[in-house]
Amino acid sequence: MTDRFYVTTPIYYVNDRPHIGHAYCTVLADAARRYQALCGRRTYFVTGTDEHGQKVEQAAHKRGIDPQTHVDELHAAFKNLWPELGCDPDQFIRTTEPRHKAVVQRALQQLWDAGLIVAREFEGWYSTAAERFWTEKELVDGKCPDTGLPVVRLKEKNYFFLMSRYQQRLIAAIERGLQPRLPMEQSADPEREVLEIVPPGRANEVLGFLRQPLQDLCISRPKERLKWGIELPFDNDYVTYVWFDALLNYVTAVGGLGADPPGAGNRAAPAQDGRTPFETWWPSVTHFLGKDILTTHAVYWPTMLMALGLPIPRRMLATGWWLIDDTKMSKSLGNVVSPLSLKDKYGSEVLRYFLLREMPVGQDANFSEEALVRRNNSDLANDLGNLVQRVIALCVKNFDGKVPPPPDRRPSAALGEAIAYGTWLVNGTLPLQGSGMAQPIVETALQFKLHRTLADTMQLVQHLNGVLTSDAPFKTVREDKDAAALTLYHVLEGIRFAAHLLSPALPVASLEILRRIGWAHGVKPLAGLRWGDLEGGQSVVEGPPLFPKFEWIAPAASAAAAAPGAGAGAGAGAGAGAGAGAGAGAGAGTGAEAAPAAPMLPDVDISVFSQADLRVGLVLSAEPIPKSKKLLKLQIDLGEGQPRQILSGIAETVAPADLLGKQVLVIANLPPRLMMGLESRGMLLVAADAEGKRVPLHPARAVPNGSGVN
Repeated sequence: MTDRFYVTTPIYYVNDRPHIGHAYCTVLADAARRYQALCGRRTYFVTGTDEHGQKVEQAAHKRGIDPQTHVDELHAAFKNLWPELGCDPDQFIRTTEPRHKAVVQRALQQLWDAGLIVAREFEGWYSTAAERFWTEKELVDGKCPDTGLPVVRLKEKNYFFLMSRYQQRLIAAIERGLQPRLPMEQSADPEREVLEIVPPGRANEVLGFLRQPLQDLCISRPKERLKWGIELPFDNDYVTYVWFDALLNYVTAVGGLGADPPGAGNRAAPAQDGRTPFETWWPSVTHFLGKDILTTHAVYWPTMLMALGLPIPRRMLATGWWLIDDTKMSKSLGNVVSPLSLKDKYGSEVLRYFLLREMPVGQDANFSEEALVRRNNSDLANDLGNLVQRVIALCVKNFDGKVPPPPDRRPSAALGEAIAYGTWLVNGTLPLQGSGMAQPIVETALQFKLHRTLADTMQLVQHLNGVLTSDAPFKTVREDKDAAALTLYHVLEGIRFAAHLLSPALPVASLEILRRIGWAHGVKPLAGLRWGDLEGGQSVVEGPPLFPKFEWIAPAASAAAAAPGAGAGAGAGAGAGAGAGAGAGAGAGTGAEAAPAAPMLPDVDISVFSQADLRVGLVLSAEPIPKSKKLLKLQIDLGEGQPRQILSGIAETVAPADLLGKQVLVIANLPPRLMMGLESRGMLLVAADAEGKRVPLHPARAVPNGSGVN
């Protein structure tokens, strides 16, 4: 594994202000960079704005201002947002910078001199919205396949990059990326080129595209149609196609093709081991981007680099879309979510945690403010924040506000399991019963399964809450102070581990947690994180709740909620008991209505019950089914060697990310059933909540997959 990690987001197009999709990709890249650093790698993070093209020119003219003034204004909206969301890029690049213009013209001249750009008369269907030409076959109902908007027929002379020459070489590189155990380093040697696309299903989509004849790429626009762009160095009547211009930013940012260092306000990429910045960082690049621009990145960009004699990117990670009611966010539909409004309402760290925890990387997920509130109240306020408050309060009350030195005694079974689990997460040591339920952080983080990383870390927090319940130091301190000291020390140590593992998602809150528990050394790399390093006698610090609870009131119910007596259900319960120190999740259900009891069925003989084959299974994957609001498609390991596909109507109460890595109860001997055109081989056991919605049941402890239930 290389010790360097260069990560980029797409440079965002400045035709509008940033939305939640932009925020997600940037937060994901920022957190991934922080996890890579936690795992001991040196990192460099670049984002920026794409500022040329026809849509920008038209938007500026519509406002009655020049394009440069327009992009200056909108680029600030992006650049200023990232620090507010806790993102800390090393560099913010703009395609209107002189150093980038020089790189683009240098690349164009090199390809022109090599005969890899040629002039042609061309006639085709042009989409202004997508800023590209389409063939007749590519149109959908006579419209642009990307945007669904009308196209116009254009005939003109343009310049073409001979992209088709590199089709087979690119196919080979992507196919190598699908193979396991590949080296991270590579050169421009075609035999060593590897392009890994994450998730692998997206690689197959790109390969499917490449199975068709690849067209050469039109890389120019005549100035009579578009003036706002970088002029071709060999024909000043043309400007550069915006995608050819924009993709080269990834090389400009780290000094490739003779690029000057970044200007004021950007941290330059440091060279290492006697290398140039480009040689230091480029072999280890990972591009984070939305799935809608994957083909452009995975086809145009590598072939451009091949033609320029440069190594291709090592990895591209395609993110899914945030949906509203299973529909992609769209300005025309009026369902675009503003990250600033959410940040102002709930805080940047709550938003970061929700975005990272709720969406498995590469999959689509439905966005709702209600789900954000629920995630904050359950994970952050109840499980984590309340745990920190309770332990510190016990230390203040019983140990003079100090970390109690641990006595030399054997921990309880529950405490021993928590210690083993925390140590397993950090370095994979101390064999743990059921450890397959979680993976060491270095594995999930380096594979970009950050939703799993957070879920496994929160499982440690839940273990620690369980220790406080079972060991009851608030009681034992009266009869056996050493026993209470032992429990509190190790729970504090578990909190220290959890704060480290959560720090990429919660960079500010994690440091505050460490300060409160008496740890003054900041966040350390995992290699230096050892259980038992927290010093006894250090002062702990009380403070206000780390994560205040919020009450969710549906917009349609707002008026009713204002009436006397309203809000006595789940919302009122979610706010009760916050910070009271009465137990993990204290008050989480206070005041909530109980589910109405279902009528009892007639008695049956035990032999009837015994005909049902009930099994424990592990959820390997979970995803929503398009056009269904209730069904989730699950792949469940029942110990049979191959997972089963089971469809369950729990989508309204459980997010897919909440199920991954969890064990569930399954009726395994039901005949296969078709639902929404998909086969389901089994049924989850569920209970009904107060609203009658289905909630899956889980075993209290991890057991081998396939274990029978009786």
